[in-house]
Amino acid sequence: MDRRAFGMGAVATLGLSACASASPRFLTYDGPEVTSLVINKGARKLYLLHNEHVLKEYKVDLGFAPRGTKTQRGDGRTPEGTYLIDRRNPNSRYHLSLGISYPNSQDVAKAKAAGVDPGGDIFIHGQPNKRAERKRAKKTEDWTAGCIAVTNDEIEEIYAMVNRGTTITLRP
Repeated sequence: MDRRAFGMGAVATLGLSACASASPRFLTYDGPEVTSLVINKGARKLYLLHNEHVLKEYKVDLGFAPRGTKTQRGDGRTPEGTYLIDRRNPNSRYHLSLGISYPNSQDVAKAKAAGVDPGGDIFIHGQPNKRAERKRAKKTEDWTAGCIAVTNDEIEEIYAMVNRGTTITLRP
């Protein structure tokens, strides 16, 4: 009897895993490689590029103090400069996220000279997973602590298209 129950459980598990693989968790992308990202903070736009050709364009929300570059933890600014996409987080507190390599060595040196912490954990991400945070984000443009936010559908697309190591330039 125990063998039969075990066998039935094994068959059910295999059947469920086959169903799970039939519908992937993440979108896939087979178009031209995204060779760089550009964020124009003033226009609130994110561009995905293949060399000089714009593949996609998105409207973005920025940090709650969007003017100027990030200089220290808690200033609410989105960094300016050139960085890399250095990590991918499918289990983010927001709907997916791509990490930006801020702070770089120059950012750290400037912050050290000013006697402040440069901050970190800058991402491109979707909307908050928690309902209360989602409500707050809907009420305010530029609601992040310094990150770049897009819709959940958009971050799914971006997440599929952008690889780790891709250059990102954030402009004023």
